[in-house]
Amino acid sequence: MSEASTTAAVPGRPEAGPRPPLWRSSREAFFYLVPTGVLLMLYAIAIPLDDDPGRPATVVQFVVEIGLALLLVLRRRLPLVIGGACAAVSVVMLLAMTLAADQLSLSHRDPWLPLAAPVAVYTVALYRNDIAGWTLIAGLTVLVCRPWDPSADVISGGLLMALVPALLGLYIGAHRRLVHALTDRAERAEREQHLLAEQARAEERVRLAEEMHDVVTHRVSLMVLHAGALGMTASDRSARDAAEALRVAGCQALNELRDLVGVLRNGETDADTMTEVDRSRNTESGLDLSTLVAESRAVGIPVDLREVGNPERTSPTVGRTAYRIVQESLTNIRKHAPGASATVSVRYGGDRVQLTVRNTPSTTTVDSGLSSTGSGTGLLGLRQRVELVGGTLHAGPSTDGGFEVDAILPAYVPTREKAQN
Repeated sequence: MSEASTTAAVPGRPEAGPRPPLWRSSREAFFYLVPTGVLLMLYAIAIPLDDDPGRPATVVQFVVEIGLALLLVLRRRLPLVIGGACAAVSVVMLLAMTLAADQLSLSHRDPWLPLAAPVAVYTVALYRNDIAGWTLIAGLTVLVCRPWDPSADVISGGLLMALVPALLGLYIGAHRRLVHALTDRAERAEREQHLLAEQARAEERVRLAEEMHDVVTHRVSLMVLHAGALGMTASDRSARDAAEALRVAGCQALNELRDLVGVLRNGETDADTMTEVDRSRNTESGLDLSTLVAESRAVGIPVDLREVGNPERTSPTVGRTAYRIVQESLTNIRKHAPGASATVSVRYGGDRVQLTVRNTPSTTTVDSGLSSTGSGTGLLGLRQRVELVGGTLHAGPSTDGGFEVDAILPAYVPTREKAQN
């Protein structure tokens, strides 16, 4: 809902909090000011038609009537005040009729309510549907109907001027409350539907993560076991070294898989899936990108690592997210920009970590066989992972023809373990 609609008072109950504006659009202002304009026009016509417009009683009457008509501009904010003013004027007219009818040339058939009274009664019934409002409406109805001097004309005119506007205001108020309730219900249903959809996506994500963990972990574990057995039985030293490297890579893949499953489970990785080695490594050295840089340099990609600030202040979740961003970016450079050089810039601030990976244009022909490998959703996965920790990621071509990945991450994201403490 808009701000104007949320601050507007609900018809039928007293206003609370900041006062809403009298109108919120030119169209609403037009219809809001119509009663005042109509009454002023009627008075402008009636004054010249009066037999003796100079009489003191007539002058006082027109001044009071015009004042009440102008006061109707504030009827949304002061419904009881305006209704009370109309009742006070009616009482004065009653006393004048009783005590000095002949001197003031008043007829007992004259109406005892000012012309602004029907609008005031309608407003009271619309905005003050409570004991005070209906007490005021009942008093005005009794004054105009004159039950102590019954007359069919007077009673019918009184009901038309007092009771009918009250019933109309009651109906309009009930209709507005109904629309307001239906609108709230529709918005609440839409929010609930959105939450249910988010919950369904989260549950599906957890299910897929568990299934992926079960299938891939089984195969990678077998690879690690075979590599370990090969390293122990092989007689050639180079074969043993290769088997050991394969075993270490497999163990790293298992740790990374557990980390990924934890991210898909909304951040469980920090407290539930970290090994003791991971905990000590993250506690002692924070985010360490030197290994990734060394691996890229070893395959012929010049990488310049620039770090500003203290990486130990970042939480483990943020550190691993930044690590994955650099890892995926350097992998994409090796696949899609052979011969390019890369720059990895990391700035550790007090409340955020800004990470930028930029590479120059490719200087050699891209290997189609290598560039076609992969799922093609690496950047999408990175963006989703960054959003899980409350960060932002932008990736796209740079002005010099290369490519740039820029991410801003919060410096600290509490783990479930810390959150429970």
